[in-house]
Amino acid sequence: MTGIFEALALNYNAIIVFFATAFLGGGAGLVGCFLVLRKQALVSDAVTHATLPGLSIGFLLSLFLDLNGGKFLPLLLLCAGGTAYIGAYIVQYISQNTRLSTDTAIASVMSFFYGTGLMILSIIQNMESGNKAGLNSFLLGTVSGLTISDLILLVCSSCIVAGVAILYFRQLRLLCFDKDYARLIDMDIKKTENILLFLMILIICIGLKTVGLILIIALLITPPITARLWTTCSEVMLALAAAIGMAGTTFGVHFSIIYDLPTGATIVLSVFSIFLLSLVATSIRRSFQHA
Repeated sequence: MTGIFEALALNYNAIIVFFATAFLGGGAGLVGCFLVLRKQALVSDAVTHATLPGLSIGFLLSLFLDLNGGKFLPLLLLCAGGTAYIGAYIVQYISQNTRLSTDTAIASVMSFFYGTGLMILSIIQNMESGNKAGLNSFLLGTVSGLTISDLILLVCSSCIVAGVAILYFRQLRLLCFDKDYARLIDMDIKKTENILLFLMILIICIGLKTVGLILIIALLITPPITARLWTTCSEVMLALAAAIGMAGTTFGVHFSIIYDLPTGATIVLSVFSIFLLSLVATSIRRSFQHA
């Protein structure tokens, strides 16, 4: 581990990347727990892909308004969040109001929004300023290009996610485990679903700049399923998932710095490695218990 401390001491950007990704991993682990417990892990896949047309539209609006040459990040993320919400709403509407299953709704919405996003992106690339758009970086992330403002955004967003998750933990847990009882005690289910949707979209949007559209899904799903292997207690699962998300991103940054590897991909591989080790360890533990 001495390599990473030397890198942090010598590289200001490495410090930003180290803490930014750690907070992102912790926040993603918390939100992902509720998605996994509700058996809606793939909804995050559809919502993530639905951000692509929003990013493209946000670039065109920024360009039209002459905001930072089309790269005005708040507007990009706002539009991405808007189309993500629309995508999630369509998935929910199809699954609740038609005979089609949820996975069918997810597949259709994901393909439509991603195809639409790629089409608008190709139009942007053919524009005079399109080659300078840099929107492709949102597909795989630009961890090495994070700034102090990005760090502040990630820290604040992750703290909001943690605060809301703790504040509404009881309602979110009821939504995951016993929706009928939640109705019986007159809990506002629609409000709780919207809170979870808000947390998911917030994590996805801030993760676009860090690990990218494709890789943020791994941070949302892998830490919770890893934590689920170790415990059946929801409170412990949330804490463990956040810790695994932070540890995975920390190890990913460490290996990317030491071996000069792509940071976003290395983070995902590190988180998945923790999952594989946990899978083997829990399998061995069960074998001894049943022996």
